[in-house]
Amino acid sequence: MYSTLASMRDETYAAFQRKLLPTVPPDAVIGVRTPQLRALAKQMLKNGAAEGFLSELPHAYFDENQLHAFILSEMKDFDVCITAVEAFLPYIDNWATCDQLSPKAFKKSPERLLPFIDVWLASDKTYTVRFGVGILMQHFLDERFSPEYPEKVAAVSSDEYYINMMIAWYFATALAKQYKSVLPFIEKRVLPAWTHNKAIQKARESLRITPEQKEYLNSLKVKQ
Repeated sequence: MYSTLASMRDETYAAFQRKLLPTVPPDAVIGVRTPQLRALAKQMLKNGAAEGFLSELPHAYFDENQLHAFILSEMKDFDVCITAVEAFLPYIDNWATCDQLSPKAFKKSPERLLPFIDVWLASDKTYTVRFGVGILMQHFLDERFSPEYPEKVAAVSSDEYYINMMIAWYFATALAKQYKSVLPFIEKRVLPAWTHNKAIQKARESLRITPEQKEYLNSLKVKQ
């Protein structure tokens, strides 16, 4: 797979990516642009090459992990997809691959994800936890929303930057979509100070939050 990806290398893009991926060794970044990886993922699923590649864990390169995530994201069978996602999650080592893993299969039966989400949130793997929070944000902040979901996110305790940033992002998005239900989490200061303030900052950057709401949220910031 390396030779295929290396033939698509864009060194300028690789240099740009390395700056954004502090958890990835610089020499593990080949520099293949996302549209090319997505197209390759679809091609591999079509020609049958995906199955063999998915079994080759762990991958040596960031771009291979990205390709893996894009293949899983194209899957439409929930049972096949969730098994493959569970196998892949322990090997994710960066925020980009974590956040770009968004399987189409999950959109059809998101309620089936709930038992898995509980396990992911309790994981000792940074990006497994981040993925669990992200899935709650993606699939359970609209018509499937329940106050128990932000409770689950607020209960996550971690010193990891990439987990706490996702928690802040979750609460900012939740404020934009479910303001009345989620505001008490901010008013009661249930989150650690850094995460609490970051959630407020991100919410105040949202176009879906009214000026009055932004002003009130700003008054709820805490000193660190």
